[in-house]
Amino acid sequence: MIARTLGTIALLAAALAQPALAEQPKFQVDPMWGVPLPNNWIFGQTGGIFVDAQDHVWLNQRPGTLTDREKRGTNKSINVKCCVPAPSVIEFDQNGKVVQAWGGPGQGYDWQKNEHGIFVDHNNFVWVGGNHPEDGQVLKFTRDGKFVMQIGKPGPVTNSNDTTRLGRPADMIVDPATNELYVADGYGNHRVIVFDAATGAYKRHWGAYGKRPTDDKITYDPKAAMPQQFNNPVHCIRMSKDGLVYVCDRGNNRIQVFRKDGTYVTEIAVLKDTIPAATTGSVMLWPDEKQSYILTSDDPNGEFHLLNRADGKYLASFGRVGHNAGEFDNLHNLAIDSKGNVYAAEVGGKRVQKFRNLGGL
Repeated sequence: MIARTLGTIALLAAALAQPALAEQPKFQVDPMWGVPLPNNWIFGQTGGIFVDAQDHVWLNQRPGTLTDREKRGTNKSINVKCCVPAPSVIEFDQNGKVVQAWGGPGQGYDWQKNEHGIFVDHNNFVWVGGNHPEDGQVLKFTRDGKFVMQIGKPGPVTNSNDTTRLGRPADMIVDPATNELYVADGYGNHRVIVFDAATGAYKRHWGAYGKRPTDDKITYDPKAAMPQQFNNPVHCIRMSKDGLVYVCDRGNNRIQVFRKDGTYVTEIAVLKDTIPAATTGSVMLWPDEKQSYILTSDDPNGEFHLLNRADGKYLASFGRVGHNAGEFDNLHNLAIDSKGNVYAAEVGGKRVQKFRNLGGL
């Protein structure tokens, strides 16, 4: 009896000595982050959002989508204070204070007609895209908004194997190991395409499962086998620390995973039965060492979802459709900072909301 008791105590001591499992992330909205905006500014639809290495939040928003009433501060025939359109590109600090703002048409480049993705690379260059039917380019700027380079050119979408023009590019990343630009291309094309981020030279491209892309029209059917090509839009792209490329095939409710050369690795279906299909608007990787979780935005259900990165298992959801704090009107894109705080950008809601990470890292 004594031996059994001592054995039980030893097992319990060993169990207590094991490191505790990390608590699953959970979030709480911060309704006052980023408000009020300075200078009587107001946002249009939010195109892209990104958190840089300084934990500064960058937004690429759409002044052209504001209604006359929303921007009536610009109407000289009436006398009201608010509001006027904010510049397209805005940088916020961690506390939600505007650091700087710029963007819009200028000399030497073709500004997008409908702003979309934004990315700040390891050399502090800022990349922006657009998803208007004639947006066939991505633009590169310095951090303070000086134009550096344009890849592609505006005009009607051609095809998914044209290497001179993009097809309504939705998102982009730069690999710091190779200084290559990866573009999720996009609302018109059905591919990932890679360029040299310094010269703009074309490197390679691929479609779903690493195949040569086609422009076949795809109608998503949750009861059928997964399509062999990307649907539109190819909406997001992210790269993990272990060199995997995560691509949002939003129109097929899935995330596909590749190696850097386009070799297919696996896919993750997210709430596969959802119609209209749009449960994978963006992918964010959890900022622990192993990048243990994936966060993805879901417009139809008005939520963002937490997945286990190792196996794609669904774990939890946050938010709902609505207009109040913590609710979403056309949830579009997500960003995440080094502390696990999530920033959610809405098209219909024309705003950014911060969700504080309450679970630690």
